[in-house]
Amino acid sequence: MDGRSFTTIRAQRLRQSRIRKWADLIVQKGFFYRRLVRPILDLLRQGVTPEKLALGLAIGGALGVFPALGCTTLLCTIVAIVLRLNLPAIQIVNYFVYPIQIALLVPFFRLGEKLFRAAPLPVSIAQIQGMIHANAWAAVRFLWTTTWHAIVAWGLIAPVFVGLAYLILTPILRRVLRREVTPTVETD
Repeated sequence: MDGRSFTTIRAQRLRQSRIRKWADLIVQKGFFYRRLVRPILDLLRQGVTPEKLALGLAIGGALGVFPALGCTTLLCTIVAIVLRLNLPAIQIVNYFVYPIQIALLVPFFRLGEKLFRAAPLPVSIAQIQGMIHANAWAAVRFLWTTTWHAIVAWGLIAPVFVGLAYLILTPILRRVLRREVTPTVETD
């Protein structure tokens, strides 16, 4: 024996089975599987390398939370063309992180205000949405300085996120490529 007790091994196996059950729930043929997992698997099957795909997914996630509403699709397209990355991969992630972009808008505003020591702008997501619906141009003028401060804050965080996401996604996608995409050779 390696010194571990039977209960420790049993607890570890129980934990692993719970993790597998959650993973199975996520990867089942539901919405996320059809809209996120299957397109990524299809891209791997078409010959996109795990490294390029991981980079595209990481950049798509970072650009998808860019703190200026309405420009992430254009930014993702430009970056995909310039870096010769897979445009569908970047756009898939961009569309999936849209709710996160909305949720992170005010925190990026606050971080930008702290970085530039600007006076806090008393505004919430509901107020921003109301301003945009009432008069989009007036909202842009009102939020101009705060948005630029938020973009600088995002610019400091995004490269770290892309690096970490790339390092995490690359081995996962390599493993998926070996397991799911590459056909196994049967030996007789």
